[in-house]
Amino acid sequence: MRTSSSATSANPAASAAFRDSGVSTVPAALSAVLIVLLAVLVPFSALSAWVDLEIDDTDRYVAAVSPLSSDPAVQSTVTDLITEEAMRQIDLGPLQDTVRDFLRETVRSFATTEAFANAWDTANRTAHQAVTVALDGDSGEAVAIDLGPVIGQVKQDLVDQGLPFADQIPVQRTEITVIGADRADTLRDSFHWLRYCSIWPAIATLVLLVLVVGIATVRGGFRAALSATAAVGAGSVLGAVVLRILMAVGRSRALDEVPGSDRDAAAAVIDALTASLRTTVWVVLVIGAVLLVGAVVARMLLGRRRAAAR
Repeated sequence: MRTSSSATSANPAASAAFRDSGVSTVPAALSAVLIVLLAVLVPFSALSAWVDLEIDDTDRYVAAVSPLSSDPAVQSTVTDLITEEAMRQIDLGPLQDTVRDFLRETVRSFATTEAFANAWDTANRTAHQAVTVALDGDSGEAVAIDLGPVIGQVKQDLVDQGLPFADQIPVQRTEITVIGADRADTLRDSFHWLRYCSIWPAIATLVLLVLVVGIATVRGGFRAALSATAAVGAGSVLGAVVLRILMAVGRSRALDEVPGSDRDAAAAVIDALTASLRTTVWVVLVIGAVLLVGAVVARMLLGRRRAAAR
């Protein structure tokens, strides 16, 4: 034991190498664990916060989908649905096709007005309650937007214009399916857990990061802090990538069960509701990349200075 100690003391370079290897092994293992944890926590935190702050909040939900009143896919779907539903209740003999074309053009023109935008907001405010019920309810319920308020506004507009058959247009439930019943069933359990967790996973993730970097700084100094920061950056980048993949897979599967006539409008609604998640992906990705690159560069510079000093 004395010989080994004397040899190590007599060779400062060997002693430094021994210390470096002993110090770096543990942070490497902890870094790997931290990266894996963040790859799981980042998407879970983002999704639970999204459900709590946007999907469960009526005003934010309506604000997210409100701009879709000017989306061509939504306008086209609404126009076709209202026209076909109205013409099912009206029999004008040889004039049926002529009236259908006239009604379609009238509805399409109405879809560009402020009155349509207001009716769309009203429909979605009501739809949010249906979405909440569908996600909390029993199996077999699809998530859909009822266009009843929009049809009512179209009917009133046509009556005001003096169109003879306008008062015969029925104001009844006419839906755009956003998520099919079977797919909604598979999502319910996930939504229940995300709603229950609320924003606490996001808070816990931030606390974990602060603790990890803080403990690394106290126990290992500046170099260990840089290692922890690099691991945080790498884990954040990986977590952002995982979240983006989950969003893409979820979007594709949700649209698989939507009828072809509703698919473009449903895709527009889903994209509008997940816009904040896409922003989150980019924010986390950029922050993670900055932390990772910054920490790695700082460690390289620190290593060069130590080598030069030796």
